[in-house]
Amino acid sequence: MEDLSPSDLKAILHSKRANLYYLEHCRVMQKDGRVLYLQEAKNENHYWNIPIANTTVLMLGSGTSITHAAVRMLARAGVLVGFCGGGGTPLYMGNEIEWMTPQGEYRPTQYLQGWCSFWFDDQQRLAAAKQLQQARIRYLSQVWQKDTDLKAEGFDVNDAEIQKALDLCSQRIEQAKNPAELLLNEAQLTKMLYKYAANHTKQSGFTRKHEETDKANAFLNHGNYLAYGLAACTLWVLGIPHGFAVMHGKTRRGALVFDVADLIKDAIVLPWAFVCAKENATEQEFRQQCLQAFTNHKALDFMFDQIKEIALRGELEQDPNVAADAMISDATNDDRNDEMGDVADDETGEGDATS
Repeated sequence: MEDLSPSDLKAILHSKRANLYYLEHCRVMQKDGRVLYLQEAKNENHYWNIPIANTTVLMLGSGTSITHAAVRMLARAGVLVGFCGGGGTPLYMGNEIEWMTPQGEYRPTQYLQGWCSFWFDDQQRLAAAKQLQQARIRYLSQVWQKDTDLKAEGFDVNDAEIQKALDLCSQRIEQAKNPAELLLNEAQLTKMLYKYAANHTKQSGFTRKHEETDKANAFLNHGNYLAYGLAACTLWVLGIPHGFAVMHGKTRRGALVFDVADLIKDAIVLPWAFVCAKENATEQEFRQQCLQAFTNHKALDFMFDQIKEIALRGELEQDPNVAADAMISDATNDDRNDEMGDVADDETGEGDATS
């Protein structure tokens, strides 16, 4: 394969990239113009290719190392690289994942400027938080309406109990006078969903505790961190610092990641955590189920759309055509996706990373 320029490697939009890899007990390296990961066996070494042009995030777990040359290629392709704990749980330095972000890429300033244009006003920031929470409810309704596997497990958005809870939550969102009321409303809905999920998966007596080791709680913790990874990737690509939170508090570093992750956690992570716990699934099986659901329901696309809409809200009120102007570069890249598809296929190795 001939050498690709950095612009070629970034031609596939992050919201359209197919791969999020989690690797452990291997060495990531550059070889013959490709990024590979090596797993040592007793009699021979096994190499597998990482299709960097079509990869959004690379998470390096226990027992991994990475070469300088590999990091350079990943940065050229715009891949977000994270160091995390075993099993993909990002718990470094006590409570945060450590990310390495490419520094040579172009990122538009429009979204950051749009976000800052309202963020310092309390009422506008509250309005943005309400918009995110309403989007969260819409996404849950959309996912539970379409997902036949969840319906088969009893998660039906048309259930009167669910409809009543969602309607009440939506009303309270509009009536909220401050972020504290929004947080309380969010907690009440999630608590109700925990109870609903526990009843439909025959897990009586469930209590949400982050320190518990039962499978439902462990899967909820794990799945939430996957959602945080997608949220962090969305904000990183758009160039919006994680400290500009609208609901979870202005004093907690990275709180905007929690705001954005809320868009998808209840819709996807919560039900599958209980279903996989009922089926006594392994951690890897649950992770694969979550990642597949993220792909099926275009979770990353949804996050990008919601954050862009909020960031450009002020401009949209002044000029309804601004959204079309803002998406010109995205549309140009989309036109190249089919062309780059062949490149991504060429880069695909014979083996699969644990994802």
